[in-house]
Amino acid sequence: MAMYMYITLSEEDRIAQYEVDASTGALTHIGNVRTAARPAPLAVNPAGDRLYVGCRDAIAISTFSIGDGGALAHISDVSVDNDPCYLSTDRAGRFLLSAYYEGGRCAVHAIGDDGAAVSPPVEWLATDKGAHSMQTDPANRFAFVPHISGGNGPNAIFQFRFDVETGHITPNTPARVTPDAELGPRHFCFHPHKDILYFSDEQGCSVTAYNFDADAGTLNAFQTTTTLPDGYEGQNSCSQIQIAPSGEFLYAPNRGHNSIACFSVDAHSGALTPIGHALSEAVPRAFSIDPSGQYLYAAGLDTGKLAAYRIEDNGTLARIATYDVGEGPMWVLIIDG
Repeated sequence: MAMYMYITLSEEDRIAQYEVDASTGALTHIGNVRTAARPAPLAVNPAGDRLYVGCRDAIAISTFSIGDGGALAHISDVSVDNDPCYLSTDRAGRFLLSAYYEGGRCAVHAIGDDGAAVSPPVEWLATDKGAHSMQTDPANRFAFVPHISGGNGPNAIFQFRFDVETGHITPNTPARVTPDAELGPRHFCFHPHKDILYFSDEQGCSVTAYNFDADAGTLNAFQTTTTLPDGYEGQNSCSQIQIAPSGEFLYAPNRGHNSIACFSVDAHSGALTPIGHALSEAVPRAFSIDPSGQYLYAAGLDTGKLAAYRIEDNGTLARIATYDVGEGPMWVLIIDG
């Protein structure tokens, strides 16, 4: 089956489209699509036929259809009151969730019959500055919105109940989880087989693992592990985070050390063990693992290049190619064709 990659290029107002060779990981550039100003976050619906793009200078969310060969066709735009930094759909694909770092908000838009986001949103909720991402849990009953720290946020994960019928969210009890240290939770991913969430800590330069109570919808931290090698004292911050489809390995980029931190995941406890670092392009803000779990691609915000890696059997990364993709790569998303 073919795979397709989409990269938002914020300095060029376009999405670059690539076909991914499943046997080698090689990329073939197949086109570009113009967008509104400064495209950044991407999300795809569960059916894989709609792509959502947050355009941070246009202050809008765009919807594209995904057709044969991964081709994109613009459907519509909806204006929002702040610039969106993160998008995801709920698990049923009926609602589009978004987070607003500068605006200190999260939102929920209904998705119409044409697959496009509908305005106005059903939720436009003030949380706090530094809201950086938003997702529902696998059962589609709860939602989480992490907020960074370092003077730019409250250093907390906001916990919500999610109504799958209406899209409304209400604060859970407790309404937030606050790390013991100034970690700055930013992005998160779910273990594919366990009730565990992993958060990248922007200011803490770490990954924190949380047990997830699937009945109550609450989180409880059980491990924080640095993303940096011993002895490194330079500036750094963490960005995105992803776990391999198998659940065996987890990856988190370092912006400053300019590397991808690699971890193995204990099959029983879900605890992380560092297994090394792979050098990356400068400021690896965005990355993605292909759906098969064989390859990882990380974009350098400062270089406009994409590093391609093979995921080895032990979870370490072997760089296999480098691609010039364009200026200001902000998001990398790979889908099955």
